[in-house]
Amino acid sequence: MRKASEMPKIDIDNLPVEVRTGYPAPYDKVVAGRSRKRLGNAVGLSQYGVNLTTLKPGAASALRHWHEKEDEFVYVLLGEVTLVENEGETILRAGDAAGFRAGVANGHHLVNHSAQDAVYLEIGSRMPGEIAHYPDVDLAMAKFDASYVYTRKDGSPV
Repeated sequence: MRKASEMPKIDIDNLPVEVRTGYPAPYDKVVAGRSRKRLGNAVGLSQYGVNLTTLKPGAASALRHWHEKEDEFVYVLLGEVTLVENEGETILRAGDAAGFRAGVANGHHLVNHSAQDAVYLEIGSRMPGEIAHYPDVDLAMAKFDASYVYTRKDGSPV
């Protein structure tokens, strides 16, 4: 008999809901109202992550950012979000998708400007030595294994 952690079927209803963020204060406030269920972690995926993410009205998915090494993909399941990127804003509704190729300096995030919860899948590669850039704030992130280090853009502590 396999353990639940070895089963390919994910019991989504019983997964823990994660509301924490790694962002240091005051940057953490932008994602207040975001929650995730880590689907990929539930089955031990190691090459890419898959999250079932909910944004409450007014919440953002992240600070506007781009990755040097990691690809990202989002697929909206319920509701409406605004994709904010360098070129402007685009409304994404249930059934819409967007992707972000690694190394392209197009800062992006999703914001829920609607009055209803929005739910989407976020999928991203898990590359070692990742660096993320945040064009709107004095923040940078480097990922080493599973730990994240946030600094100012010049490398000094936050």
